[in-house]
Amino acid sequence: MKLARRVEALPPYLFAEISKKIAAKRAEGVDIVTFGIGDPDLATPRNILDALHTAAEEPVNHRYPESEGLPELRQSISDWYERRFEVKFDPQKETLPLIGSKEGIGHVALCFIDPGDIALVPDPGYPVYEVGTMFAGGTSYKLDCNREGGWKPDFDKIPADVADKAKVIWLNYPNNPTGAVADFDFFERAVAWAKKHDVAILHDNPYCDVAYDGYKPISIFQVPGARDVAIEFNSWSKIYNMTGWRIGMVVGNPVMIDALMRVKSNIDSGIPQAIQKMAIEAVYGPQDCIDEHNAIYQRRRDRMVEVLRKAGLEVDMPKASLYVWAKLPDGVTSADYAARLIDETGVVVTPGRGYGLNGEGYIRLSVTTPDDRMEEGLRRIEAWAR
Repeated sequence: MKLARRVEALPPYLFAEISKKIAAKRAEGVDIVTFGIGDPDLATPRNILDALHTAAEEPVNHRYPESEGLPELRQSISDWYERRFEVKFDPQKETLPLIGSKEGIGHVALCFIDPGDIALVPDPGYPVYEVGTMFAGGTSYKLDCNREGGWKPDFDKIPADVADKAKVIWLNYPNNPTGAVADFDFFERAVAWAKKHDVAILHDNPYCDVAYDGYKPISIFQVPGARDVAIEFNSWSKIYNMTGWRIGMVVGNPVMIDALMRVKSNIDSGIPQAIQKMAIEAVYGPQDCIDEHNAIYQRRRDRMVEVLRKAGLEVDMPKASLYVWAKLPDGVTSADYAARLIDETGVVVTPGRGYGLNGEGYIRLSVTTPDDRMEEGLRRIEAWAR
């Protein structure tokens, strides 16, 4: 049996490898505390669960769902964007529900990338941007993002020949893994650069409502003209603690949305309709859960940064996202640090090298660990670092 070359070349998925490591340690009887994956530990709000329970009793929701989603779900997405960012989208032409935003992120390269084409991918960045490009037969050109530059690419440093050949550029703010944020001026420069070079912008924005200290992340579509060149992925996973229900969306340029819909309709049968009803309730129901959840995450963030700094790591206080991005002492690799930490303390962190070359020398920790387990993990890190 011979597998396809694309599978043979596929690197192990970072979080799958972490999960295997955790399972192996637990099988040895180790008490594991994990800060590894950004999966909210807080429950989906009750009103949203009630909507699921009601919808599950309706026989119409037991059948195949359509790939494009219920019209009322697409309307709710449009309404949410207007309420949150004061931008309007045509529900039928400029919105598309997704089975979690990762589905669209992984498949969108099939809309743009032919074999040999270039995608501009941030380094460090979410690994699926590069993997989706590889599946489509394209090549990822890594954009140099670093602490000094606020973990944002410098468009002026992209070589002209690369810019002219590129088909897409990936952006992600608030950022995973670094927690970096971007302002209006940055997105304005991104749109101008994309128009100049005829490059599609793919903006990944699932942390737009996970923010602290009064900060309010923005959408790229608040920039005039962004709709000419961009689509934006988003998700209810992090905003309403719905990671397990797999509900996301993409909005923006209607030609790009239609292309992804055509790919999607040939691959899946859509989001279960009872879950679509949950998402609709999330939009139109009470919104106080967002501030309540963020207050918990902010308290955890503050505590985590305090302990990591005491442990000798450099940390910039993140304004948004579920992550703390910590710089290790010079000469210490992220893989070695993470391996020693789990072996010697039972605490799991994510090595920054898994997000690209520029992630080397950093680790990522998530604030989605229950309070008691978080305190236990931080206690172990503090004692270990002495």
